[in-house]
Amino acid sequence: MASKTILVWYRTDLRVHDHEPLSTAAVQFQSSSSQIIPVYCFDPRQFAQTSFGFPKTGAFRAQFLLESLTDLRRSLQSLHSDLILRQGRPEVVIPDLVKQLAVTDVYYHQEATAEELTVETALQEALERLGVAYTPFWGHTLFHPDDLPFLPHQLPELFTNFRKQVEAHSTVRPALSSPRPLPPLPAIDPGSLPSLADLGLNTPTTDDRAVLVFQGGETTGLARLHHYFWQQDHLRVYKETRNGMLGADYSSKFSPWLALGCLSPRHVYAQVQEYESQRIRNDSTYWLVFELLWRDYFRFIGVKHGIRMFRRSGLQGIDIPWKQDWPRFDRWREGCTGFPLVDANMRELAATGFMSNRGRQNVASFLTKNLGIDWRMGAEWFESQLLDYDVCSNWGNWNYTAGVGNDARGFRYFNILKQSKDYDPQGAYVKHWLPELSNVPSSKVHEPWKLLPVEQQRFGVRIGVDYPNPIVDLYQSAATNERVYKAAVNIER
Repeated sequence: MASKTILVWYRTDLRVHDHEPLSTAAVQFQSSSSQIIPVYCFDPRQFAQTSFGFPKTGAFRAQFLLESLTDLRRSLQSLHSDLILRQGRPEVVIPDLVKQLAVTDVYYHQEATAEELTVETALQEALERLGVAYTPFWGHTLFHPDDLPFLPHQLPELFTNFRKQVEAHSTVRPALSSPRPLPPLPAIDPGSLPSLADLGLNTPTTDDRAVLVFQGGETTGLARLHHYFWQQDHLRVYKETRNGMLGADYSSKFSPWLALGCLSPRHVYAQVQEYESQRIRNDSTYWLVFELLWRDYFRFIGVKHGIRMFRRSGLQGIDIPWKQDWPRFDRWREGCTGFPLVDANMRELAATGFMSNRGRQNVASFLTKNLGIDWRMGAEWFESQLLDYDVCSNWGNWNYTAGVGNDARGFRYFNILKQSKDYDPQGAYVKHWLPELSNVPSSKVHEPWKLLPVEQQRFGVRIGVDYPNPIVDLYQSAATNERVYKAAVNIER
């Protein structure tokens, strides 16, 4: 077998375990002494602005990315290799490296959505002009698309149908082991890691109220999995606790490491199987895999529907006359709506870059079903702020919540007051993030606008001064937006 010089292009797959491009290149090295050159490009487009003017990559996720790359570089160095870091567009940087290092092949994990695919296409065209081969691999989902019981364009539009068919007819491929020692890099400057300031961002401040100190990298991702499954034995009660909002271990918190590919979903699945073999198999162990299936589903929906996922009318093509009401949107994103559960979650997001799944559903429902504001503004704000932003999961979920997604079921909204009492009955979460309400009794904290003047004085809070009055009437606003939604659906029909 002829020797090759293989460039492995890293993007949102920042690990060495279960990494098919790297493992395939390592096999080539073992059989023919091929060169392997791992590369990561800081694409300036990822640090530009969204269409609504938000930073595309906020400080929390950027810091997590820098930590993840530091860890990946260490891992590669421990295998006798290194990570080449460059700033610039991959379709420009990689061809330059190809010419400089006489690269014969480029391996990479392919993505699913428009912006990322545009970069891939531009790179492919540049490599074809140079006569260099490229090989895309699939590695972001639990199930490989070749193993699904349907073609991508035949993907079921309902998650339940997708899940049932996949569970009945597909199997998860085994996770790949980390490669053996790799060849050292040829003589080249590996490049240095930029600072947040270099990327146009300020260093985020650490908030002691955060549920967890999220540190980027494969090492900490694997450690988090070991902690949650094996040290603390929380997997056995995952289904019962996953709707929590306070504390480190109410849920797995794997999502930031999965989003940047520091953790492989197939490795998580293999650990669940091991846990079921050694400890217990129950609804909770199944439910964690169930959540990975949702992640797969949104990724495959992104492949099937492409740019439609990002349009105002969504996957269903329902042309709802959404508002772009910036004053109200600002009150939502700043946590000043007057509804404590919404405000607490939005302040947690701003302070930490994270929010529970239960919180995300509530704040998204409130923005779209109570305020009637363009769901894409919310999706882009999440894209900017979330530590665990995943393009398909984020936009797929916002489609669903706004009622324009393929699996949406009419005008369904979250009753914020009922949700507050069901999931924060003592008001502990609300008081954690809204200190101005810390002295209000749990029986009254979710409806502070009902406090009498004497009660406000007693509890040390002035409604309309220390904490805002409600931005809308909860029930009237939902009824109004439901009429708007139904009128738009009837027009489409």
